[in-house]
Amino acid sequence: MVDAGGVENITQLPQELPQMMAAAADGLGSIAIDTTQLNMSVTDPTAWATAMNNLGMVPVGLPGQQLVSDSICVPGFDPSLNMMTGITPINPMIPGLGLVPPPPPTEVAVVKEIIHCKSCTLFPQNPNLPPPSTRERPPGCKTVFVGGLPENATEEIIQEVFEQCGDITAIRKSKKNFCHIRFAEEFMVDKAIYLSGYRMRLGSSTDKKDSGRLHVDFAQARDDFYEWECKQRMRAREERHRRKLEEDRLRPPSPPAIMHYSEHEAALLAEKLKDDSKFSEAITVLLSWIERGEVNRRSANQFYSMVQSANSHVRRLMNEKATHEQEMEEAKENFKNALTGILTQFEQIVAVFNASTRQKAWDHFSKAQRKNIDIWRKHSEELRNAQSEQLMGIRREEEMEMSDDENCDSPTKKMRVDESALAAQAYALKEENDSLRWQLDAYRNEVELLKQEKEQLFRTEENLTKDQQLQFLQQTMQGMQQEINVLTVALVNQDRENNIEKRSQGLKSEKEALLIGIISTFLHVHPFGANIEYLWSYMQQLDSKISANEIEMLLMRLPRMFKQEFTGVGATLEKRWKLCAFEGIKTT
Repeated sequence: MVDAGGVENITQLPQELPQMMAAAADGLGSIAIDTTQLNMSVTDPTAWATAMNNLGMVPVGLPGQQLVSDSICVPGFDPSLNMMTGITPINPMIPGLGLVPPPPPTEVAVVKEIIHCKSCTLFPQNPNLPPPSTRERPPGCKTVFVGGLPENATEEIIQEVFEQCGDITAIRKSKKNFCHIRFAEEFMVDKAIYLSGYRMRLGSSTDKKDSGRLHVDFAQARDDFYEWECKQRMRAREERHRRKLEEDRLRPPSPPAIMHYSEHEAALLAEKLKDDSKFSEAITVLLSWIERGEVNRRSANQFYSMVQSANSHVRRLMNEKATHEQEMEEAKENFKNALTGILTQFEQIVAVFNASTRQKAWDHFSKAQRKNIDIWRKHSEELRNAQSEQLMGIRREEEMEMSDDENCDSPTKKMRVDESALAAQAYALKEENDSLRWQLDAYRNEVELLKQEKEQLFRTEENLTKDQQLQFLQQTMQGMQQEINVLTVALVNQDRENNIEKRSQGLKSEKEALLIGIISTFLHVHPFGANIEYLWSYMQQLDSKISANEIEMLLMRLPRMFKQEFTGVGATLEKRWKLCAFEGIKTT
C-alpha cells in the first residue's frame, strides 16, 4: 500500500492484484477500481504501469504491452490516441467511477457456449481459430452431413443432440463416424450448422473413442432437390395462372357472333336496317355477309334491297347533322346575347364606380372606403375589358365567315361550282345508268327463274292443258319483254343525253391534251379495249395524283375518239373502252 505522504509500500500490492485479475478473467461486465483497496500516486510511473499491465490495459500516457487477450481488455481502446473510443475520455483514478465498456459492435462474432446434454457434452472450439468451412448451399437443402462423430456415438445420442435444432425426419448413420440428418424445414439446417466445430464428449470418459470434433456441412440430397423443384414448378404455375387472369381481365371483349345467311335472317336484317336504333348492328352483319361471299345470282335482289336501305340511311344522317349544326348556331347566338347582357351590366357597374370617385361623393368617404372603392373599380374595369375583347373576337369571326361567303360568290368560284355541279350531275347519271343495267340483269335472272318454275309447274300440274300453260308463259314473256324494252329505251335516251353533254365539252388544259395522247396510244396497242381500272393503273405510273374518275370523265367527253362497250352477262358484265378515232377516218 502507499500512504498519504506518497511513500511506497509494494509488499502488499501483489496480494490485491490477483483478486482483480480473477474478476477480469471471469468475464465481468465492468472492472471497478476502488480507492479503498488501491491508493497510490501516479507520480511513480513504474508502479502505475505494473498495476495496469496486470489488469491487461495500457495506462493513459504511458507506453506498455498488453498482457492478456483482447477478449478480456476493454474494447475500443486505441493506444495511439491515448483515449478510449466509444466513450468520453476519463481519468481512471477518479474516486467512485468504474471503467464500463461500451456495448459490443454488431459485427463481433457470437460467443459459443458449452452445451450440456443427457448423454454427452459439447465444447466450443477455440475462438482464435478460424470458423469451420462449408460448401455452397444446394437449393432446397434440408439435409446436413455430420462428420467427426465419436466411434461410440449411437443414433439415440445423435438424435438427442440435433433434435434441439428442429424436427428430424431421418438419420442415416455410417460405420465410418459420420451420418446424414434430414430435417423437416430448411431453416433448421442453419441451426445445425451452428454446431460445426464443437468437440463432442460422451459422458465424462476421456477415451478417444468417446470424443470427436464435429464437422457439420450442407448435403446434397435427391429428395430435397425434388421437393425444391416441385415448389418451383408450383410457383411457376401460380405465376402463369396469375398472368393469365390479368391478361383475361385486360383483354378487350370479343365481338358478337355473326349469324349465317339465310332468307329468313335476310328478311329480319332488312327490317333492322330500317330501324335507326338497330342500324349499327345490322350494317355490321350486312358487311360480314358481303365479305363472306354470300351474294349470288339468287340472293342478289335481297342484297340490293338491303344496300338500298343502307343508302337511304345517309339522308337521315345528313338531317341529323343539319339539326346539330342548327343547335350549335342557336347556342352561339344565345351565348353572344348573354355575353352582351353581361357586358352591359359591367358597364353600369363601372359607371357607378366612376360616379363615386367624383368630388361630390368622394369627399364624404373615409380613407379605407376610398381605397376599397378604387380597388373594386380597377377590378371591374379589367373584367369589362376582357369581356369586351371576347365579344369583339366573336364578331370578327362572324365577319370573316361572311367575307368568305362573299368571296365564294366571285365569278371564278361560280365557274368552279358550275363545273363541279356538272361533274356531279354526270356522275349521278352514270350511277343511275349502271343501276338500270343492273335492274335489267336482275329482270333477266327473274325470267330464267320463272322459266324454271313454269317447267316445274308443267310437271306437277297435270290438270292444266298445254295450251293454257303456253298462253300463260307467252303473256308473262310479253310483259317482261315490254319492261325490258322500256328500260332499253330509257338507257338509250340517257346515253344520248350524256353524249350530247359530253360533246359540248372540249379540252380545257394542256394536261388533258397530254392525257388524251397517252390514252390513245395505250388503247391503240390494245385493240380489244381495256377497262378503266387497267387504264388507271397504267396512268398512275406517270401521274400518281390522277384518279380513275378523272380518266373516265375525260373519255366520256370525247365520244368520237373513245367508245365504251359492255361484254359478258350478269356477274361477268364488264365495261371496256376502245379507240374509235380511226374508224371515222376509214369510213370517210
